[in-house]
Amino acid sequence: MTTLGRILAVEDDEAMRMFLEEELRDAGYDVVTATNGIAALHLFNPSTIDVVVSDVIMPGMRGDELLAELHARHRDVPVVLITAFGSIDSAVGAIKAGAYHYVAKPFHMPQLLSTLEEAMQDRRLVRRLDELRARLDQGTQTIVTEADSMRECLDLALKAAASQSHVLLLGESGTGKELIARMIHEQSGRSERPFVPVNCSAIPESLLESHLFGHRRGAFTDAREDRAGLFQEATGGTIFLDEIGDMPLPLQAKILRVLQEREIHPLGAPMPIPVDVRVVAATHRDLDAQVAAGAFRQDLYYRLHVLVIRVPPLRERPDDVLPLAAHFLAKHGKRHGRTGCTLTPEALHLLVRHNWPGNVRELENTIERCIVLGRNEEIDASDLPDTLGAHSTPLPEAGEKRSMAEVEREHILRVLRTTDGNKAAAARMLGLDRKTLYRKLAAWESHALE
Repeated sequence: MTTLGRILAVEDDEAMRMFLEEELRDAGYDVVTATNGIAALHLFNPSTIDVVVSDVIMPGMRGDELLAELHARHRDVPVVLITAFGSIDSAVGAIKAGAYHYVAKPFHMPQLLSTLEEAMQDRRLVRRLDELRARLDQGTQTIVTEADSMRECLDLALKAAASQSHVLLLGESGTGKELIARMIHEQSGRSERPFVPVNCSAIPESLLESHLFGHRRGAFTDAREDRAGLFQEATGGTIFLDEIGDMPLPLQAKILRVLQEREIHPLGAPMPIPVDVRVVAATHRDLDAQVAAGAFRQDLYYRLHVLVIRVPPLRERPDDVLPLAAHFLAKHGKRHGRTGCTLTPEALHLLVRHNWPGNVRELENTIERCIVLGRNEEIDASDLPDTLGAHSTPLPEAGEKRSMAEVEREHILRVLRTTDGNKAAAARMLGLDRKTLYRKLAAWESHALE
């Protein structure tokens, strides 16, 4: 029978231990129990135990001491602490010491089950990351994906590669359009010839025509010698016109002529020169809107609009966040001499919940930044940019009755965990004034002591 995972429950009180075992089994978990911290250490095996749930006040070895010992052995296994002596400061202290979460008695079982579900998800993320990194060690992939939408995009790109038609790639900045353009070239009959990428928005308008089509000596003031353009350099191969939606209208007319007549006219040349080049164009702009606004030629749009491939943004393919993170850890870890770098469950938790407005490029830059600036082999949530921490709390399970105050309290504690107990950083993530956060914590502390 398939279980949700295996939990090691550590509790010295027999009645509470039996209650936990029964409730967790009924919820679908496989449960191993221990009467104290020392017994728990003998039973602990990181390859078989997914989450540890432990009381704090126990004879022989306290729960926080067990937490420290478990983290010294294997930090990736989440530990949830339970105690009857709850306060905000003790909760923050436990979280700062590395506890996944902190539950105060008396607690509602749905509350603990919700916490365990999140811990189990994070545990699966870490295991999945390890699997992906092991796979990457066996060979390097050019395009890393496991999302169905991206696989459909790549299948269409492979079909386009087999033809000689021009291709238009549509997608937000940072989605990997140039990688797909290179794949189309490498899988085509032109793979032995050059692939020439051109960023149309990065070259000044006054120079772009000369760069693309070349010029003859004396064509303009600084033209001291003949120069072949990028279309000529790409002869027999593929030219990639990135951000074609930003190309000036006069140049659009000349690109249209290249597509129609298969010839270019270098500046100052007496006559056109034939070229054999396949064009793959890309843009992040809405070309329909550009045409309607008169900013993009309709005839060029229709000439390009033969094989159109939409590259989905990263927020539409969340299954790719972990494989890409593993790929960038390997890539930049090797570059910077830090091949042992990995991500903690808390960091992974934030990565998979971020909507990535900058797409794959933002994810890659985030991972490289953490590798360069990180002091430890593990990249923790506190090493990530603050913008990755502001996420809403998941809705309660059906049938679970919790007040907004309880939801707010749990969310604030969760954010404090991601900041390693740093209240100033937590306030920034939560969008709160620091005084407001301190006032809430003080009120909860006062209530807990009543």
